[in-house]
Amino acid sequence: MPEAKASPDPAPDAAAPRPSRRGGKSRAQKSFETRERILDVAEQEFSRHGFDGVTLRTVAKRAKVDTALLHYYFDSKKGLFDAVFLRRAEVLNQDRMEAMDRYESEAGDHVTVEGAVAAFLNPVLERCANAGPGWRAYFALIGVVNNTPVWGGETMTRYFDPVIHRLIKVVKRALPSASETDLFWSYHMLSGSLTLTLAETGRIDTLSGGICRSEDIAAVTPRMIAYAAAGFRAVCKD
Repeated sequence: MPEAKASPDPAPDAAAPRPSRRGGKSRAQKSFETRERILDVAEQEFSRHGFDGVTLRTVAKRAKVDTALLHYYFDSKKGLFDAVFLRRAEVLNQDRMEAMDRYESEAGDHVTVEGAVAAFLNPVLERCANAGPGWRAYFALIGVVNNTPVWGGETMTRYFDPVIHRLIKVVKRALPSASETDLFWSYHMLSGSLTLTLAETGRIDTLSGGICRSEDIAAVTPRMIAYAAAGFRAVCKD
């Protein structure tokens, strides 16, 4: 596709909302803020009650908009759910892809399982450690979706498979004789650990008598990396 010629007097970014002449918000800005408010509310509702436990009417009431507006923006409840899931998935996937690319570039021929797993996990766990209510709700939602039969697996496949295959590819460099079967089973175990941690259920708090805390991501991170890396090596028997 040929490169477009630059205009001698480029127009302002059409996507950027323009303030009104009176200093108020533009229609585009108001529309964006309304849409984001709906997504924030839906994110909280889906993370607490799952897909089937949420209605568009409930989301509209909490977001203080008419239900018709949800149909206008998202068409259906499934459309709303997909928009909620995609909004932060794109951010997470970009962070993890960049981290793994950077690690591979820096490690050269000395890629390790620990390094690959750390590049995959750190962007998520760091964001979790510093997350506000929105990200915490989203991470809880991932836990719900990852453990939901039928459509849960399809949703995870659609949004997260590329970054998972990227991890497998990097780990394969560290364990060249590992079989695809063993690599994917090892990731399966890692996925369970990660989603349970992100859900912050409080189970470890009770089980340990308070010695361990679900929200202590600084304690989780090095342990999960070491645990997952050792698991990959033990299962793959490289």
